[in-house]
Amino acid sequence: MVKSKSLQEQAEEVLAKAEEKGVQTNYFFRTTFERYVVQRKILKDLEDAIKEYGATVTKEYVKGRQNLVANPAITEYNKTATRANGTVATLINIVKSLSQEDTGAKTTKLEQFLNELENE
Repeated sequence: MVKSKSLQEQAEEVLAKAEEKGVQTNYFFRTTFERYVVQRKILKDLEDAIKEYGATVTKEYVKGRQNLVANPAITEYNKTATRANGTVATLINIVKSLSQEDTGAKTTKLEQFLNELENE
């Protein structure tokens, strides 16, 4: 059975591939990648909260009346996941743009970059 890589191991691989492509020192790549790492941490924390409290939680109103409501962590998780997906798209565009600048090619090495990550 093949052991799956941890998120940290995969993040390190992305940075190694970025270094191979010469984009790891680019300000926009670094800050966007760091933002994505933070978003992943937030998602993990929200996942833990959802697992701990479940899909519904009890909300207490001013007069002490309680009501069952959807766990607000679910909404925040979905918002953060959407933003993280956007951050990944931005990272891909940065790599694509820098690859085009470096090679002058109309087709970038982005596909090769992603394929290398998938094949390892």
